[in-house]
Amino acid sequence: MNTLSQISDLLNSKENALPINKKELEEALDTIFQQLLFPVCTGNYTCSTRPLHFVYSVLLENITNLMGREKAESIVDSFISGLPDLQTGLRKEAECYIHNDPAARSIEEVILAYPGFYALSVHRISHILFNSGVPIIPRLFSEHAHAKVGIDIHPGANIGNHFFIDHGTGIVIGETSIIGENVKIYQGVTLGALFVTKELKGTKRHPTIEDNVVIYAGATILGGSTVVGHDSTIGGNAWLTRSIVPYSVVFNNSEVRIKTAQDFGDADSFNYTI
Repeated sequence: MNTLSQISDLLNSKENALPINKKELEEALDTIFQQLLFPVCTGNYTCSTRPLHFVYSVLLENITNLMGREKAESIVDSFISGLPDLQTGLRKEAECYIHNDPAARSIEEVILAYPGFYALSVHRISHILFNSGVPIIPRLFSEHAHAKVGIDIHPGANIGNHFFIDHGTGIVIGETSIIGENVKIYQGVTLGALFVTKELKGTKRHPTIEDNVVIYAGATILGGSTVVGHDSTIGGNAWLTRSIVPYSVVFNNSEVRIKTAQDFGDADSFNYTI
């Protein structure tokens, strides 16, 4: 019994305690999105005192644990005061979905039901905190979105306005990626590094995507020096590890053969290679 008590004391010691409250922070993130930024999808910055106070207190307490009270107050005050501008910007992002997706019926539908828009919204939030020097919490926010919608955007990535994510499942955007204005990305796209090693910390490892680029499903673009020139189109399942000039079209030249069922014999003789 004494041994169990000692183990329990060790597991619950202050040395093993995490500096942040993960559950509270995730609740704060959901409150920011659902109650502060888009309470009724009206476009007006209206929120009750209670959720705003909750978000402020959670961020202040957890950032204080990581950075100290003085820095925490400055960062949280700046973040809270910037929420109206963030809301305005995200509503413009939602309008971008209306213009690009024929299935989108309203801004309310985009805000409430589109995983790409949710992932982008969380990225805008986490990116602000990341640029303020806050450790851990921006990544926690991005992973919360990743777990919910399957889109993995590192909070350090720089993403321009009117970024359109269609479907989105399986998208990976690395920390040092730079994405310009009016870029469209479809499901399964990876903006990654050529290889992973700790010595590359602090260097640009992920590609740059210039304005008005479209990247179709399953494409992989790798490397910190790789630049996709503006107004280019990257076809589905393309593999790109070098820069391309503006107005390029990148595609796989794969052969697909189609036969009718009458071309085959019995089921046990089917050739499944196409």
